[in-house]
Amino acid sequence: MCYVDQKEESFYTVSWACNVDGIPFLVAGGINGIIRVIDVSNEKLHKSFVGHGDSINEIRTQPLKPSLVVSASKDESVRLWNVQTGICILIFAGAGGHRNEVLSVDFHPSDIYRIASCGMDNTVKIWSMKEFWTYVEKSFTWTDLPSKFPTKYVQFPVFIASVHSNYVDCNRWLGDFILSKSVDNEIVLWEPKMKEQSPGEGTADILQKYPVPECDIWFIKFSCDFHYNAAAIGNREGKIFVWELQSSPPVLIARLSHAQSKSPIRQTAMSYDGSTILSCCEDGAIWRWDAIPT
Repeated sequence: MCYVDQKEESFYTVSWACNVDGIPFLVAGGINGIIRVIDVSNEKLHKSFVGHGDSINEIRTQPLKPSLVVSASKDESVRLWNVQTGICILIFAGAGGHRNEVLSVDFHPSDIYRIASCGMDNTVKIWSMKEFWTYVEKSFTWTDLPSKFPTKYVQFPVFIASVHSNYVDCNRWLGDFILSKSVDNEIVLWEPKMKEQSPGEGTADILQKYPVPECDIWFIKFSCDFHYNAAAIGNREGKIFVWELQSSPPVLIARLSHAQSKSPIRQTAMSYDGSTILSCCEDGAIWRWDAIPT
């Protein structure tokens, strides 16, 4: 199966999701700012989400409720969508929102209400959907036009971290901790420590750093296996570094290089058990690496 969009489109991000019956959807977004939901069971375009005012940098799926996806955009907002009904449920933006492009977003693995986002304003923000959850539930039973749904603005995050001093282009939850990276040749693991009395405030305790040489350009994203045992990240020289996440001090599992892989690796994807890694390169090549069983 191959989905071809309009000529002007350039996809930046793709994520698997499904409807409430488990029918698989492929959700893609990019330069046009339109999210395409493709039904892979019948090879048809299921829905198009129009709402973002600029390009889409990342789409992630809620692991506990895979009919929900979240998108991070150049328009400085993060949006929560229901792929089943086509409804934009929540918009994370406004007074306490990002002040520049949002480059990455991620759902908390076990706390269904929490997301983390980061971007060109050098911050990582943690948001809670807890007080807006009735809208999420309402989005599944809504029968009127999606445009008539009472989409809510979430204007204030529960936590803002300044862990980096430059663009933050990738963030992922590791339990209640956060892995994030900027343009400083490293992935940082840190713990958000919230102040109960004052929302948005708190401290970030840096727990560990995973070095990645020649990784000093922005829009290089790392990926993890399902159980978050490892992270794979490419660099601007076409090499991949695979770090063990569950050990301290950090253990480098592998450094993958090939004479013909010289282009910057913008994104990687790890298989469920981490035994296969795909890398997506700036020259248009996709490389596949397989761990050799020992």
